[in-house]
Amino acid sequence: MTNGLILIVDDTPTNLEIMSRTLEDAGFEVAIALDGLSAIEQVQLNEELDLILLDVMMPGIDGFETCQRLKSNPATSHIPIIFMTALSDTANKIRALELGAVDYITKPFSEQEVLARVKTQTKLYRLSRHLEQQVAERTNQLSEALAELKTSQIQLVQREKLSALGNLVAGVAHEINNPIGFLSGNIEPALDYINDIFGLVHLYQQEYPQSSAAIQNEIKTIDFDYIREDLPKLIGSMSEGVRRIKSISTSLRTFSRADTDRPVAFNLHDGIDSTILILKHRLKANELRPEIQIITNYGDLPLVECYAGQLNQVFMNILANAIDVFDEIAQARSFNELKANPQKIIIRTEVLENQVLILIQDNGTGIPEAVKTRIFDRLFTTKEVGKGTGLGLAIAHQIVVDKHGGSLEVQSELGQGSEFYIRLPICVYKKNSELRSQNSV
Repeated sequence: MTNGLILIVDDTPTNLEIMSRTLEDAGFEVAIALDGLSAIEQVQLNEELDLILLDVMMPGIDGFETCQRLKSNPATSHIPIIFMTALSDTANKIRALELGAVDYITKPFSEQEVLARVKTQTKLYRLSRHLEQQVAERTNQLSEALAELKTSQIQLVQREKLSALGNLVAGVAHEINNPIGFLSGNIEPALDYINDIFGLVHLYQQEYPQSSAAIQNEIKTIDFDYIREDLPKLIGSMSEGVRRIKSISTSLRTFSRADTDRPVAFNLHDGIDSTILILKHRLKANELRPEIQIITNYGDLPLVECYAGQLNQVFMNILANAIDVFDEIAQARSFNELKANPQKIIIRTEVLENQVLILIQDNGTGIPEAVKTRIFDRLFTTKEVGKGTGLGLAIAHQIVVDKHGGSLEVQSELGQGSEFYIRLPICVYKKNSELRSQNSV
């Protein structure tokens, strides 16, 4: 093993011979160049140089120009340079050091002095390179640790959000179910009782057509004929209201569906519908804009093995972001303008080979290219302080890509709206379980 590779740049053969012999006897490898241009070519071709001994006065470009070119090139700027020259004035020494040289030796020189300085600089250079390598490795380790920490943070936030939201929604659904069950179970008997009473009144009127004046007046006062016609309709409306509340309760339970430690077969359309229901209050018209239209174009999807609650969170984050964009647009445009150009979110699903595609498209303002490249980055947000954490789409990306082995991509142009493509494998979990079974055999 050599002590290092040294390039000697000098146009004087005697100097080259003396320095080459001295360095080789000390265990160094030596390369030679007779002028600045050939020295630059050699340096660019040889990445293992440990030091350059550079003369100043040479044909073509001088040593100062050679040094400046080497130091301006990122690929060669790290190589230490020692000037060896007969120019001994202070101005030239200062110029050499300002150009990036590590030392300056004046001729005539002592071979032992040159050797001592070369050994010192090569040792410093190798220690510096080793330290840089250690720093780079440590930086890489810290970057990986930071990425893992951020991932753990996202997972923790995700679990807490899903847990809190799931508990809240499930609790509300449970509390709704009790009174709804009571109403649902009693509406039909109540309607039967009402029909029985009306039947009895009708029979009474047939048997006793000449009722008293007081009864006749009361029948007219309460408009009994209208009541007899309208009350069954009223009960029917109540029944329809109960049915809708039961549907809302079912959607709430679907959205808050607790995930198990393994994926389960799930109807993605139920998850999307339940998410839309949760966000329905934000879709309604307000004083700034008309109602946001939701258009669903569902394909014939199979049940997909997935973590249902987490995928519902993905749908929630993407749809909520689209609504946020529409609300921002409403701040800058008139109600009539938005009414003439309705704000829409289109959701389309279909099967593509062994994948399910969920496309969520809006006709908002679109996403700038600089934002689009970072849209799934952790803690990145374009919203005002207090209105966004920068976790929503990062969590969505992690759920789709890391948890389900799918992909989440965005396509957008300014003024043309945005499209989010969610692709999920249909049978990936079955394949994984089959592989585990085969490996255990």
